[in-house]
Amino acid sequence: MQRRTFLSLLAAPLVLQNLRHSRKKNSDPQATSRYIYSQALRRSRTDGWNKLSMGPLMGHIGELFLGTPYVGGTLEGDGPEICRVDLTGLDCVTFFENVLDISRVIKKGKSSWDDLVNEITFTRYRNGTLGDYTSRLHYTSEWMEDNVKKNVVRDISKEIDGDLFPIRVNFMSQNPRYYRPLKEDSILVSRMAEIERTLGTTTRYLIPKERIESVETKLQTGDIIAIATSKSGLDYAHTGLIIRDGDTARIMHASSQKKKVILDGRISDYVNGVKSHTGISVVRPLEV
Repeated sequence: MQRRTFLSLLAAPLVLQNLRHSRKKNSDPQATSRYIYSQALRRSRTDGWNKLSMGPLMGHIGELFLGTPYVGGTLEGDGPEICRVDLTGLDCVTFFENVLDISRVIKKGKSSWDDLVNEITFTRYRNGTLGDYTSRLHYTSEWMEDNVKKNVVRDISKEIDGDLFPIRVNFMSQNPRYYRPLKEDSILVSRMAEIERTLGTTTRYLIPKERIESVETKLQTGDIIAIATSKSGLDYAHTGLIIRDGDTARIMHASSQKKKVILDGRISDYVNGVKSHTGISVVRPLEV
């Protein structure tokens, strides 16, 4: 994204500024979410973003969410698993997920709220099918694997100098106390353990943190970045989107530290700034 275009877009999030702060006082976040969604579609039409390819479109949609509060746990709730969508508060996964799926709805020429829910269901759940809690793609490595198979994204990690990245995950099955459905149902814990074992047979690639700077020129606006961690039992600790600012590849993400969606600095600086971060995997959205 050229700097002139980037600077002109700094005003875009102001359209939704009042909505972002309505979470605390609005008793119906879904109604606000529907309005945020409708405004994103309107901006896409009026500014011609719908005619762009997926990457630049995702960049524009992502910038509309700058300043949105960081809120974790919005996918959890009482009762059976359902596809929950809340645009009034985002974590690192729901940020890139919603930006991706709003963009996919736009590129398909659709517009209803159900269209968005259907798109999110398709990318959020294994094989695009909502079942019980374990049908959700909880681990980022499986999200990438499944959405590559569904032709939503293409994994470019290997072609941009990635090394083989063994996946060894067991955090969820070993810590069911942190996940209400697992805590309440031992059968789901067993299913999750089997999913984790299967993930151990998949092939992923990782650009080590010391080589990220050398591959930044190969990253494009809209690329989805997964940041790997050295923490035991986990694959990736954080996610975000690449925004090209001239010759620089920056990361846009929902920051738990800043408590909102922000446009941060260079991806290499960000990853190298956290000791437990070990590198990145990159998937690129495919055209719809």
